[in-house]
Amino acid sequence: MVRSAHGVGALTKVAIIGAGLVGRAWAMAFARGGCAVTLFDPANGIAQAALPLIAETCDAMAKLDLLQGQPAADVVKRIKPVGTLAQAVADADYIQENSPERADVKQAVFTELGELARPDAVIASSTSAILPSVFTAGVRHRERCVVVHPLNPPHLIQAVEVVPAPWTSAETLERARSLMLAIGQKPIMMTREIDGFLMNRLQGAVLEECFRLVEQGIVSPADIDTGIRDGLALRWSFMGPFETSDLNAPGGIADYASRYEAGFIRQFETQKTRVSWSGATLAKVEAYRRAHVPLAKITQRQHWRDQRLMALAAHKRKAAKDIGE
Repeated sequence: MVRSAHGVGALTKVAIIGAGLVGRAWAMAFARGGCAVTLFDPANGIAQAALPLIAETCDAMAKLDLLQGQPAADVVKRIKPVGTLAQAVADADYIQENSPERADVKQAVFTELGELARPDAVIASSTSAILPSVFTAGVRHRERCVVVHPLNPPHLIQAVEVVPAPWTSAETLERARSLMLAIGQKPIMMTREIDGFLMNRLQGAVLEECFRLVEQGIVSPADIDTGIRDGLALRWSFMGPFETSDLNAPGGIADYASRYEAGFIRQFETQKTRVSWSGATLAKVEAYRRAHVPLAKITQRQHWRDQRLMALAAHKRKAAKDIGE
């Protein structure tokens, strides 16, 4: 792996398999980091059609200085659509798979990648929910297989989960970690696979409580969104829950635990039973969301989300320089 002024350098060759939302975002993240990227999608014409969308996004990012000082055109030209899987992975040092979230599909794709890729190429999956042991067991040189799951979209959100199968080698984990750091991502290194990995376990716990509070009629869906968006998320956007707790008591986190654990124990007793994410509760949440964003406008709202994430990323970058990490 070769470092350059803008990341790992063009000598690191990355293949992106799947040119949908996540695949395009990964292509931008790797290209911004200096990698030479091949982009493949099994659907005819999709990889080529992704380039104008990537160029448009890179232009917007360049205006907010989110391309590490590079012109958008320099990033885009590092991405090359190709017509076959074999072409995509022929010389790849690292492969990022983004196929549909089905175990049988991923198993088939990984089996083929194991045959086509160089024996020393890292093969990573973007899966958010399927354990790597489920679809990599029969892959040739399976020790180089790993999950590298981004928070969507990875070109704007730095955190990525690196999750091993039981047979993933320490070398594979280190290569994945090093590459993520080199392109500007922030890897979360898990010691073993577990359902939900890290981020969906945390997100699921929060969502479970959100549905519980709505089901019990304690608070409206709108007020829950307000509580997270205009409350907890303001702190969580630049520090995690442990640091938040550490700074919320005079004696740090040990003092916080001493003061508040008893209250959380009482609270936990009311949280032990699952709540349904369907029926009347879901209908109430769905009605709230559709009143704010009709389904026909979901794509527009996703674009709004990404613009807000760009603005937030630019702010965090500036604040880190001016105030410190």
